[in-house]
Amino acid sequence: MSDAGTLPDLAARRFGGMVLIANDEFFAPKENLLEPADPVFDPGRYTDLGKEMDGWETRRRREPGHDWCIVRLGIPGVVRGVVVDTSFFRGNYPDRCSLEGAAVDGDEIEGAEWFDLLPETALEGDSVNRFDVGSPYRVTHLRLNIFPDGGVARLRVLGEPLPDLRTLADPAGRTELAGSLSGGLVLDASDLFFSPPHNLIAPGDSHGMHDGWETRRRRGDGHDWVVLRLAAETEIERVELDTSNFKGNYPDSCSLEGRVGLEGAGEAEWSEVLSHRKLGPHRRFAFPIDPPALASHVRLSIHPDGGVARLRIRGRVTDEGWRGFGVRWLNAKTPELFEERLLTCCGSRAWAAGLREARPFANFEGLLQSADDVWSGLSSEDRLEAFAAHPRIGDTGGSAWSAGEQAGATSAGDEVMRALEEGDREYEARFGHVFLINATGKTAEEMLDALRHRLGNDAETELAEASEQQRQITRLRLEKLVRPVGMPRPAGG
Repeated sequence: MSDAGTLPDLAARRFGGMVLIANDEFFAPKENLLEPADPVFDPGRYTDLGKEMDGWETRRRREPGHDWCIVRLGIPGVVRGVVVDTSFFRGNYPDRCSLEGAAVDGDEIEGAEWFDLLPETALEGDSVNRFDVGSPYRVTHLRLNIFPDGGVARLRVLGEPLPDLRTLADPAGRTELAGSLSGGLVLDASDLFFSPPHNLIAPGDSHGMHDGWETRRRRGDGHDWVVLRLAAETEIERVELDTSNFKGNYPDSCSLEGRVGLEGAGEAEWSEVLSHRKLGPHRRFAFPIDPPALASHVRLSIHPDGGVARLRIRGRVTDEGWRGFGVRWLNAKTPELFEERLLTCCGSRAWAAGLREARPFANFEGLLQSADDVWSGLSSEDRLEAFAAHPRIGDTGGSAWSAGEQAGATSAGDEVMRALEEGDREYEARFGHVFLINATGKTAEEMLDALRHRLGNDAETELAEASEQQRQITRLRLEKLVRPVGMPRPAGG
């Protein structure tokens, strides 16, 4: 396996992972698949059904088909690797396995759209089978298929967390941004000798020294550090550090730095968030950050070494942070769901398909640029398809976005509305499509003036003008698409 081996287990019970259903669990229950401890073997342990194994084991299949089970991930995310552990299954392991994923709300898996994560692949018995996963799509549930039957000791699903941050933040956008359950991720660390740094951002309290991040004893100069990507760009307001269970091996002090836009550990452009602070054994520390510090990534330094149980970064997601989260969300949608969402911004199917091919987008500006580039290359027929998705000015039967965009028209007087209706009919008769204008912030009178002026255009000029209005509308709708409803809007709309 490649770098996936350093990622958290999205199906772990500590995150809320659960095996929901299996078609067969005759010899050993499906729940064993997600046991956190390594599998064990007791040669003398039997039940009235046969040998008791530490894993999930189905009966010997005597008819066509294969066995399967469905797992709900504790943290939705993008799967990068999977471990199918067949330890102690020697003459009763499956010959092959495959893995499918789906993204659904709740546990409504009936009718789910399943897509391949791992094709049908040979397994080895009594082995830790590790596989890379190339699918870029967000997953909430997995289906493990084994061919034709047999036993699997453990299943580990390694990936990048991508929960719905919009459900975690308060109306002001404040939440905890480093935790795995929020979408935080450890990128790098100076030392992983005693325990992995992912424990730092695990949910809940630490259960012991093993359930934190502890480095070896440093014998030279320097100090240990860990780099984390926050769930989104944040104005950090509070840093919490917990040394619980570390009594003779806690760090002497700590410091924290932040950076915006970092995609690796890096060495430059870090800014101080928290200066050196003394730590103590088996205690919780809270450090207010005033004024708040802007960061999308943080680097925690411990001096010189030792163990830390938990790290929490609390703050307010910035406007750019919400845009960045929304772009990651779009990048991770399946092609069908991606196009479905994009068609709410622009009704051209060719445009939505072009953006699908342009993924992934590095940031919101990259999404806007791709949207413009694809739009500029469309035929007039594709543009007319986009125009047809818009209601007439003042028509309340359009989308919720159309209703908001045309708020200035719905409050107009009867005389102005009659003039708009008459102008709409004349415009459609002349140009063959609905009158299109970026109505956001405009009054009905301003829209009527624009309509009357554009009635004097020739067909080619008006197609170009309507295309520019569609481009502006699309950009505004993309902004709405990547920002959660109810969160504060940026200044000026």
